[in-house]
Amino acid sequence: MKTSKLLLLVALAAAVLAFFALDLGRYFSLAFVKDSQAQFAALYDQRPWTVTAIYFVVYVVITALSLPGAAIMTLAGGASFGLVWGTVVVSFASTLGATLAMLVARYVLQDSIQARFGRKLADVNKGIEKEGAFYLFTLRLLPVIPFFALNLLMGLTRMKTWTFFWVSQVGMFAGTVAYVNAGTQLAKIDSLRGILSPALLGSFVALGLLPLAVKKLLDVAKRRRVYARWANQRPRQFDRNLIVIGGGAGGLVSAYIAAAVKAKVTLIEAHKMGGDCLNYGCVPSKALIKSAKLAHQMRHAGRYGLQAATVDAAHATPNAADTAEAVAPNGFAPAFSFKAVMARVHDVIQKIEPHDSIERYTGLGVEVLQGHARLVNPWTVEITLNPGAPGPDGSPAVPAATDSSVPRVVRLTARSIVIAAGARPFVPPLPGLDEAGYLTSDTMWDELAQRDAAPQRLVVLGGGPIGCELAQAFARLGSQVTQVEMAPRILSREDEDVSALAAQSLTADGVRVLTGHTALRCEVTQNGASRTKTLVVAHGGVEQRVEFDDLLCAVGRVARLQGYGLEALGIPTHKTVETNEYLQTLYPNIYAAGDVAGPYQFTHTAAHQAWYAAVNALFGEWKLFKADYAVIPWATFIDPEVARVGLNEQEAQAQGVAFEVTRYGINDLDRAICDEGPYSEAQGFVKVLTVSSKDTILGVTIVGTHAADLLAEYVLAMKHGLGLNKILGTIHTYPTLSEANKYAAGEWKRAHAPQALLAWVKRYHDWKRG
Repeated sequence: MKTSKLLLLVALAAAVLAFFALDLGRYFSLAFVKDSQAQFAALYDQRPWTVTAIYFVVYVVITALSLPGAAIMTLAGGASFGLVWGTVVVSFASTLGATLAMLVARYVLQDSIQARFGRKLADVNKGIEKEGAFYLFTLRLLPVIPFFALNLLMGLTRMKTWTFFWVSQVGMFAGTVAYVNAGTQLAKIDSLRGILSPALLGSFVALGLLPLAVKKLLDVAKRRRVYARWANQRPRQFDRNLIVIGGGAGGLVSAYIAAAVKAKVTLIEAHKMGGDCLNYGCVPSKALIKSAKLAHQMRHAGRYGLQAATVDAAHATPNAADTAEAVAPNGFAPAFSFKAVMARVHDVIQKIEPHDSIERYTGLGVEVLQGHARLVNPWTVEITLNPGAPGPDGSPAVPAATDSSVPRVVRLTARSIVIAAGARPFVPPLPGLDEAGYLTSDTMWDELAQRDAAPQRLVVLGGGPIGCELAQAFARLGSQVTQVEMAPRILSREDEDVSALAAQSLTADGVRVLTGHTALRCEVTQNGASRTKTLVVAHGGVEQRVEFDDLLCAVGRVARLQGYGLEALGIPTHKTVETNEYLQTLYPNIYAAGDVAGPYQFTHTAAHQAWYAAVNALFGEWKLFKADYAVIPWATFIDPEVARVGLNEQEAQAQGVAFEVTRYGINDLDRAICDEGPYSEAQGFVKVLTVSSKDTILGVTIVGTHAADLLAEYVLAMKHGLGLNKILGTIHTYPTLSEANKYAAGEWKRAHAPQALLAWVKRYHDWKRG
């Protein structure tokens, strides 16, 4: 704590101690005020401004120090100054004193409180910023809330001083008038309880609840205003309880929950069930990564005491055209068919497809329609069915009297709608890119499945998780990979040590990592029958040229916002669909979940949001649940994996959160040493951020084999408020990688060992030895 803060605390403590030690409270009793009323009135008649000023200063000091006596002072003000002037003086003195108390609490305690409990107070700060004045006003009207406690608590928030001042003055005005008015009848008062009769208290409570009732009425009026232009289109009866647009993770979970609670729900998907994750993202990429890792292990089999895979003419694969050789620097090269690798990727997708299939969800009670959905009004969805797709309630795909070449359009109404349209790869507006041709994480799986070999020279645009995963995988499958990232480092959302280790791993696999390089344009030159494709990049003001055969755009994903009728309804969008904390859009009955809503673009967060969207959509008139993002894990599946939950160092520093770092190197772990292969199994670390001097976990980053699986223990701990001591006290099977979590907790415990106590324990043991 700063010296200035410490001195202020000492001064305040001394003043409070002096107040009680000198028994100054006797001057702020009802009996003393009544006995001194005549004398005080005489002084006021002689020197009204001096007496008023002294009274004002004393009142401010009493309030600022949160000392008992403010109520008596208010009575004295009424007795001496009368109702009007007494109300003016007391109103400003009490407000100024309250503001000073708030500022003192803010100066002394706010930084430390925010640093220690910043994440838990984040929602409070947002609420104060948004509606703090309203809630302060309501609390000021309720005399059951101690005003001094309210002053101190508001000091710990980020409410503006001027807002606190004027809201406090207005909110305390009714109580001030009541007490000042009672002071004008001081002779009739025997105790403070006589002032606040049950009837008066009831009036104050009703007055305090009035703003809440007004707010509710304003919300109803706002809701009516939002729906005003559609009032004549609101159906009297609805076809469905819920319509879900999009068959990815967010849409599937929303529809499943609705069906589970026996709501009538329709899910609309224009393309493939399972969305991006199953068909273009998580599933195919992990299948490819597995094959690439196995090829990598075969190449380095010598490190396991086995003979490394080699290729020679005598043992070449018969189908030479289908064979790729990823030659390592040591000359070893496992033989494999790239077409077979890609076939396995699609086989994995097909094996998982039944989990997200139309048949499964139909069996669960969800009506699934194949077609494109567009909002017509807040309750109606127009569906252009795919050719041959059945209509609502199992109606035939094409009625007999309908031309089969004309798309069939149907409309359904629902009380609530969930938009879960997902996201698509972002393609940068790079000159010459269309002419050169490019792949994305959506198109590469089908296009590369037709090839006999992996891309010979591959450029990967982007140094985020997708770019890093695919760059390493294709390098291990024999491609010459150049990764281009305009930021100073790859995986820039992670700490610098994590980015450095990731870059080291990719480089060791043969990836040419170009950070700080900005892609300028693509050039295509025709040399007879052949074409040469070049990416021009800039670094340090100098242009460089990178020739390639294929270019993969992996610079992020953007929400699908067009074509769903959002513009016609006036639903605000900015990169994603704008929602409130309940995932409601401009229209309270229309929700958004998953990538289209943000802020995270993970399958597991889409499913997480889907619960809130579905439950709020179906039961929101009874209770709305705020989406909880307090504990969100994620992982990048390079080798070694990078997994994180909560804050890392750079985020904690940016948010001004005080923290301690505990680090455990996985290279010391027995199981990692047993499994150690080329360089990844025993490479990495567990890094835990905790509250200063406490075992409360703020965030965890794990770099290593199966880091994403190991992270689950910390996710559980953070979700349920368990600290490192609990992890340390939990038995972990030996020898497993999960022991790394326990040893990390042990490192924290060792750093916080009570050295003074241990010194005495050592003396005890020395004495026991005689």
